[in-house]
Amino acid sequence: MTVDTWIQAGLALIGTGGGVVAARSARRTKRQESRDDFLAVTTQQGKAIERLEARIQRQETEADKQRERIGEQDEAIGWLLHRLRGLVSYVKKAGLEPPPAEPMTERAARYLRNIDV
Repeated sequence: MTVDTWIQAGLALIGTGGGVVAARSARRTKRQESRDDFLAVTTQQGKAIERLEARIQRQETEADKQRERIGEQDEAIGWLLHRLRGLVSYVKKAGLEPPPAEPMTERAARYLRNIDV
């Protein structure tokens, strides 16, 4: 064997070794797979958190509307009680007797005490 043959054989071995190294480095490692799985999970969790935040925002908006509506109902009930008391006093001033009030449920009485009417 001549020197040229040995050089060609050596270069072929080096080329083969380089190919093996390139193939090995191109292959995905377990750590890379785990990292990609982590990224996928965190992306999914991020989307889930965004959905929950939007849901919470809608519920807070709904709760604000309900509080406003309850405040308006309190105001209306207060006005109705004031009007009823005014009518009863008018009937009494006219010398008449107002009809007896129907019994109030405990729940309604507790509500009226809570709104300070």
